[in-house]
Amino acid sequence: MSAFKTPDQLYEKLKAAWSSESSGVWSLDNPARGQCSVTSLVVQDAFGGEILKTWTKGGTHFYNMIDGVRWDLTVSQFDYPIPFEDLPSNRDEAMADTSPRQYEALKARLQM
Repeated sequence: MSAFKTPDQLYEKLKAAWSSESSGVWSLDNPARGQCSVTSLVVQDAFGGEILKTWTKGGTHFYNMIDGVRWDLTVSQFDYPIPFEDLPSNRDEAMADTSPRQYEALKARLQM
């Protein structure tokens, strides 16, 4: 069972947990930058659901669908509206966009 009751509660913890250890393009002024794939994995760990993707100017963007509701906890990284194509994805595809080291680092900072 997840230590987080809602995605909103997890989001509050993520804002402090994102770091250069969980994304090579992280920055203090844009902490969600480059965190989408690793975040989609920990969101799925906590709440189940599906990992989805869409295409943006910067490449593939990952987010989650939980109980029929889209949750994009890293959308704040964008300074422009993005399309939500809700294309099916999976853990393997999201992991290929991050690394096991980055995934474990984020889980450790979240105490998961």
